[in-house]
Amino acid sequence: MGRVIKLRPWQKEALSLYEQEDKDDFFLVATPGAGKTTFALLAARTKIVVHNLHLIVVVPTAHLKAQWAQAAAFLGLQLDTNWLPGGPLISDFHGVVTTYQQIFSNPAGFTRLGRHSFVIIDEIHHAGDDKSWGAALMTAFAQAPKRLLLSGTPFRSDYAAIPFVEYRDDLAAADFEYGYGDALNEGHVVRPIYFPRVGGEMEWAANDGSLYMATFDDPLSANLANQRLRTALSPEGDWLKEVIHQSNAKLQQIRRHHRNAGGLVIASDQDHAREIKALIQKELGTAAELAVSDDNNASAVIERYTNSDRHWLVAVKMVSEGVDIPRLRVGVYATTTATELFFRQAAGRLVRFIAGLGNQPSYLYIPDDPRLRQFAQNIAQARYHSIKRNEVAAEEERPGLFSEDSGKKTLDGDDFRQLSLFAPIRSVASEEIATDVFFEESREGEVDDPSLFIELSDLPNGSGTVGRDPEDRHPKLHLAARELNSLRKQNSVLVKRLVDKTGLSYAKVNAELNMKAGLTSVAAANLKQLRQRIKEAERWLQSP
Repeated sequence: MGRVIKLRPWQKEALSLYEQEDKDDFFLVATPGAGKTTFALLAARTKIVVHNLHLIVVVPTAHLKAQWAQAAAFLGLQLDTNWLPGGPLISDFHGVVTTYQQIFSNPAGFTRLGRHSFVIIDEIHHAGDDKSWGAALMTAFAQAPKRLLLSGTPFRSDYAAIPFVEYRDDLAAADFEYGYGDALNEGHVVRPIYFPRVGGEMEWAANDGSLYMATFDDPLSANLANQRLRTALSPEGDWLKEVIHQSNAKLQQIRRHHRNAGGLVIASDQDHAREIKALIQKELGTAAELAVSDDNNASAVIERYTNSDRHWLVAVKMVSEGVDIPRLRVGVYATTTATELFFRQAAGRLVRFIAGLGNQPSYLYIPDDPRLRQFAQNIAQARYHSIKRNEVAAEEERPGLFSEDSGKKTLDGDDFRQLSLFAPIRSVASEEIATDVFFEESREGEVDDPSLFIELSDLPNGSGTVGRDPEDRHPKLHLAARELNSLRKQNSVLVKRLVDKTGLSYAKVNAELNMKAGLTSVAAANLKQLRQRIKEAERWLQSP
């Protein structure tokens, strides 16, 4: 495999700017699917060699650790996915990948490694979720020589200021920004996404026992608007059933030419997700995959779904951000979370482009709630300016209808557990509101710019080689972290067999094997030492 990769024009521009400015903190905002992971790892490659640094990558979820490790391996970087704070960095690795939660649990444990590391903080806005998260990052990485901050969505600091980010007029100021409209203009980077809006009439009992009936066009207070939305999303009503059927019909249509296209339903909470999974089974006669954080196998579920041709995946927040499932083409926004940041993250799961597929629009079905309608319009504005439109068939989005206080309250599924008397009574879906008809501008005959191709030099340390394109769902990469886990498990099995054979204690068997293999402990051993330890254990087992 060669070490030549092709940059996207924005990646080349951003890398040039990053090298010119040479700032301690560089903040990049790039729309989901644009390739910010590749940009960040290429920026890191140069710095860790020139300045003799390690690499630390911080991600929102445990599932993303493996995804980043795989992307890094493609570029010749090996990241330890199981490193423990304060522990040694094994020589086979260039660095580690960890989560916000791990840093929050032991920020001081990262300080020593952080002093000598290039730090990539993915989806940096998470550091503003709570002041303690930001404080943990400051403790861990304030002394890091270089920090690269990433986000898929421009964001505002409404609560806690986010460390390492520069603010201008209460807005986080990006050093480089590559938006959804930019990606559509460039072509073959992201998909256009459309938002079929489904209206309806809902009836419910409020928490004070009062009965209400309203459509999405009726102006309501924020509290009643929240209850109206939850009524629509109740699996007991007809609204969600109708949307499941509409979205599945669209998915079946897409699968005629994109055979393994998939659909995603984003639910309000874990109980809601399980109810939707059952609803899909009942209404469509097909089993949906379920990925919820309480399930220890959630990452395996997502990976299995990613590499399959299964139709539907139901999740809460595990797939809302960063998770790369390019085959997703249809989504259902069935969550009561009504914030623009979360909405954009959800939409971002559907825009990843697949080369060679031709026109590949995606569709996110949403309740015709005024807040969600406005969020969709904000994204659609970039689309309108980036794609040719059929002026006869196209219909402009209707303006949002807001009550005086709607949209000011962040709505989460947890809010409704406090509404003890709230009860959805009835929901009926109206017809889907027409979305745009479009065609994409042809880009046939374009010639690749030679300056976009770069050759990657070998890196010192680390294990493994550059492999295939990271968008390949089955890349033949050597992941040092995967082999490390396998060798440790083999050692553990062999130690147990030796204990059973010799009658010695675990401590004595481990000490003997460490001495023969020339290492101090399994936790600090590199791949070569672990392989040698296995050989010594096998010799011991075969001895009389």
